Amino acid sequence: MLDDVQKTWAGILQQRGVTYRHAKLVLYRDLASSGCGRAESATGPFYCPEDEKVYIDLGFYDELKQRFGAPGQFAQAYVLAHELGHHVQNLLGIDRKVRVLQEQNSGAANALSVRMELQADCFAGIWAKSTDQRHLLEAGDVESALGAAAAVGDDRLQRMATGHVSPDSFTHGSSAQRTEWFQKGMKGTIEACNTFQQ
Repeated sequence: MLDDVQKTWAGILQQRGVTYRHAKLVLYRDLASSGCGRAESATGPFYCPEDEKVYIDLGFYDELKQRFGAPGQFAQAYVLAHELGHHVQNLLGIDRKVRVLQEQNSGAANALSVRMELQADCFAGIWAKSTDQRHLLEAGDVESALGAAAAVGDDRLQRMATGHVSPDSFTHGSSAQRTEWFQKGMKGTIEACNTFQQ
Protein backbone atom coordinates (compact mmCIF):
# COMPACT_ATOMS: atom_id res chain seq x y z
CA MET A 1 0.00 0.00 0.00
CA LEU A 2 2.79 2.39 0.95
CA ASP A 3 4.60 1.74 -2.31
CA ASP A 4 1.41 2.12 -4.34
CA VAL A 5 0.52 5.51 -2.82
CA GLN A 6 4.06 6.78 -3.31
CA LYS A 7 4.33 5.47 -6.87
CA THR A 8 1.05 7.21 -7.70
CA TRP A 9 2.27 10.54 -6.32
CA ALA A 10 5.66 10.18 -7.99
CA GLY A 11 3.86 9.97 -11.33
CA ILE A 12 1.48 12.86 -10.60
CA LEU A 13 4.26 15.16 -9.41
CA GLN A 14 6.63 14.19 -12.21
CA GLN A 15 4.06 15.53 -14.68
CA ARG A 16 4.37 18.85 -12.81
CA GLY A 17 8.16 18.87 -12.82
CA VAL A 18 8.39 18.08 -9.10
CA THR A 19 10.66 15.27 -7.91
CA TYR A 20 8.98 12.93 -5.44
CA ARG A 21 11.18 11.88 -2.52
CA HIS A 22 9.88 8.72 -0.90
CA ALA A 23 8.70 9.09 2.67
CA LYS A 24 9.46 6.39 5.20
CA LEU A 25 6.83 4.64 7.30
CA VAL A 26 7.40 4.01 10.99
CA LEU A 27 4.99 1.55 12.58
CA TYR A 28 5.13 1.38 16.35
CA ARG A 29 3.17 0.51 19.47
CA ASP A 30 2.84 2.93 22.37
CA LEU A 31 5.95 5.09 21.89
CA ALA A 32 8.45 6.11 19.21
CA SER A 33 10.94 8.92 18.64
CA SER A 34 10.45 11.20 15.62
CA GLY A 35 12.13 14.23 14.09
CA CYS A 36 9.16 16.19 15.47
CA GLY A 37 9.42 14.86 19.03
CA ARG A 38 7.99 11.90 20.88
CA ALA A 39 5.27 9.90 19.19
CA GLU A 40 2.80 8.36 21.61
CA SER A 41 -0.32 6.32 21.07
CA ALA A 42 -2.41 9.35 22.13
CA THR A 43 -0.84 11.40 19.32
CA GLY A 44 -2.52 9.42 16.56
CA PRO A 45 -1.02 8.96 13.11
CA PHE A 46 1.06 11.90 11.88
CA TYR A 47 3.57 13.03 9.28
CA CYS A 48 6.78 14.70 10.38
CA PRO A 49 8.20 17.08 7.73
CA GLU A 50 11.50 17.27 9.60
CA ASP A 51 12.42 13.64 8.83
CA GLU A 52 9.87 13.00 6.04
CA LYS A 53 8.39 10.02 7.86
CA VAL A 54 4.84 8.87 8.56
CA TYR A 55 4.27 7.55 12.08
CA ILE A 56 1.42 5.18 12.78
CA ASP A 57 0.81 3.51 16.12
CA LEU A 58 -0.64 0.10 15.26
CA GLY A 59 -2.99 0.49 18.21
CA PHE A 60 -4.69 3.29 16.24
CA TYR A 61 -5.82 0.80 13.60
CA ASP A 62 -7.31 -1.36 16.38
CA GLU A 63 -9.07 1.71 17.76
CA LEU A 64 -10.28 2.77 14.31
CA LYS A 65 -12.00 -0.59 13.95
CA GLN A 66 -13.25 -1.21 17.48
CA ARG A 67 -13.90 2.21 19.01
CA PHE A 68 -14.70 4.28 15.93
CA GLY A 69 -16.49 1.59 13.92
CA ALA A 70 -14.35 1.99 10.79
CA PRO A 71 -13.07 -1.51 9.96
CA GLY A 72 -11.39 -2.72 6.81
CA GLN A 73 -8.10 -2.55 5.00
CA PHE A 74 -9.19 0.40 2.90
CA ALA A 75 -9.97 2.38 6.06
CA GLN A 76 -6.35 1.76 7.05
CA ALA A 77 -5.23 2.67 3.52
CA TYR A 78 -7.11 5.97 3.81
CA VAL A 79 -5.17 6.84 6.98
CA LEU A 80 -1.84 6.09 5.31
CA ALA A 81 -2.81 7.96 2.12
CA HIS A 82 -3.93 10.96 4.23
CA GLU A 83 -0.58 11.10 6.04
CA LEU A 84 1.29 10.78 2.74
CA GLY A 85 -0.89 13.66 1.54
CA HIS A 86 0.96 15.73 4.14
CA HIS A 87 4.23 14.57 2.58
CA VAL A 88 2.98 15.81 -0.80
CA GLN A 89 2.13 19.15 0.84
CA ASN A 90 5.68 19.27 2.16
CA LEU A 91 7.18 18.54 -1.26
CA LEU A 92 5.00 21.20 -2.89
CA GLY A 93 5.97 23.81 -0.28
CA ILE A 94 2.40 24.12 1.04
CA ASP A 95 3.36 22.95 4.54
CA ARG A 96 6.06 25.60 4.90
CA LYS A 97 3.79 28.42 3.68
CA VAL A 98 1.03 27.44 6.09
CA ARG A 99 3.41 27.25 9.05
CA VAL A 100 4.62 30.79 8.27
CA LEU A 101 1.01 32.02 8.10
CA GLN A 102 0.24 30.31 11.42
CA GLU A 103 3.21 32.03 13.05
CA GLN A 104 2.14 35.40 11.63
CA ASN A 105 -1.48 35.01 12.74
CA SER A 106 -1.88 32.67 15.71
CA GLY A 107 -5.63 33.39 15.78
CA ALA A 108 -5.96 31.66 12.41
CA ALA A 109 -3.76 28.69 13.34
CA ASN A 110 -6.63 26.22 13.87
CA ALA A 111 -8.48 27.30 10.71
CA LEU A 112 -5.29 26.89 8.68
CA SER A 113 -4.69 23.49 10.27
CA VAL A 114 -8.18 22.40 9.22
CA ARG A 115 -7.47 23.47 5.62
CA MET A 116 -4.22 21.48 5.66
CA GLU A 117 -5.97 18.38 6.98
CA LEU A 118 -8.84 18.63 4.50
CA GLN A 119 -6.36 18.99 1.66
CA ALA A 120 -4.59 15.83 2.86
CA ASP A 121 -8.00 14.09 2.80
CA CYS A 122 -8.50 15.32 -0.75
CA PHE A 123 -5.04 14.06 -1.73
CA ALA A 124 -5.97 10.68 -0.23
CA GLY A 125 -9.00 10.75 -2.52
CA ILE A 126 -6.78 11.37 -5.55
CA TRP A 127 -4.86 8.20 -4.73
CA ALA A 128 -8.13 6.29 -4.18
CA LYS A 129 -9.28 7.47 -7.62
CA SER A 130 -6.10 6.04 -9.12
CA THR A 131 -6.81 2.65 -7.53
CA ASP A 132 -10.31 2.73 -9.00
CA GLN A 133 -8.91 3.58 -12.45
CA ARG A 134 -6.59 0.58 -12.15
CA HIS A 135 -9.53 -1.64 -11.11
CA LEU A 136 -8.04 -2.35 -7.68
CA LEU A 137 -11.03 -1.22 -5.63
CA GLU A 138 -13.31 -3.87 -4.24
CA ALA A 139 -16.94 -3.46 -3.28
CA GLY A 140 -17.18 -1.44 -0.09
CA ASP A 141 -13.65 0.03 -0.23
CA VAL A 142 -14.74 3.62 -0.83
CA GLU A 143 -17.39 3.33 1.87
CA SER A 144 -14.72 1.99 4.23
CA ALA A 145 -12.50 5.02 3.56
CA LEU A 146 -15.43 7.41 3.96
CA GLY A 147 -16.30 5.71 7.23
CA ALA A 148 -12.76 6.22 8.48
CA ALA A 149 -12.79 9.89 7.41
CA ALA A 150 -16.09 10.45 9.20
CA ALA A 151 -14.89 8.53 12.28
CA VAL A 152 -12.01 10.93 12.88
CA GLY A 153 -13.87 14.20 12.31
CA ASP A 154 -13.33 16.75 15.07
CA ASP A 155 -17.04 16.99 15.81
CA ARG A 156 -17.38 13.26 16.33
CA LEU A 157 -14.23 12.99 18.43
CA GLN A 158 -15.25 15.94 20.61
CA ARG A 159 -18.77 14.60 21.08
CA MET A 160 -17.34 11.22 22.12
CA ALA A 161 -14.86 12.81 24.53
CA THR A 162 -16.88 15.61 26.11
CA GLY A 163 -20.48 15.29 24.94
CA HIS A 164 -20.42 18.60 23.09
CA VAL A 165 -18.83 20.16 20.00
CA SER A 166 -16.69 23.30 19.82
CA PRO A 167 -16.08 24.19 16.13
CA ASP A 168 -13.62 26.99 17.03
CA SER A 169 -11.23 24.37 18.41
CA PHE A 170 -11.32 22.14 15.31
CA THR A 171 -7.88 21.27 13.89
CA HIS A 172 -8.85 18.60 11.34
CA GLY A 173 -12.37 19.40 10.18
CA SER A 174 -15.79 17.94 10.79
CA SER A 175 -16.79 14.45 9.70
CA ALA A 176 -18.85 15.96 6.86
CA GLN A 177 -15.94 18.12 5.68
CA ARG A 178 -13.49 15.23 5.77
CA THR A 179 -15.71 12.93 3.72
CA GLU A 180 -16.57 15.77 1.31
CA TRP A 181 -12.93 16.53 0.57
CA PHE A 182 -12.01 12.86 0.18
CA GLN A 183 -14.80 12.59 -2.39
CA LYS A 184 -13.59 15.74 -4.18
CA GLY A 185 -10.20 14.11 -4.50
CA MET A 186 -11.79 11.01 -6.00
CA LYS A 187 -13.28 13.20 -8.73
CA GLY A 188 -10.53 15.73 -9.26
CA THR A 189 -6.92 16.77 -9.45
CA ILE A 190 -4.49 18.67 -7.22
CA GLU A 191 -6.21 21.91 -8.27
CA ALA A 192 -9.56 20.55 -7.05
CA CYS A 193 -7.95 20.08 -3.64
CA ASN A 194 -7.22 23.76 -3.02
CA THR A 195 -8.90 24.02 0.38
CA PHE A 196 -7.30 27.44 0.86
CA GLN A 197 -9.53 29.10 -1.74
CA GLN A 198 -12.80 27.81 -0.29
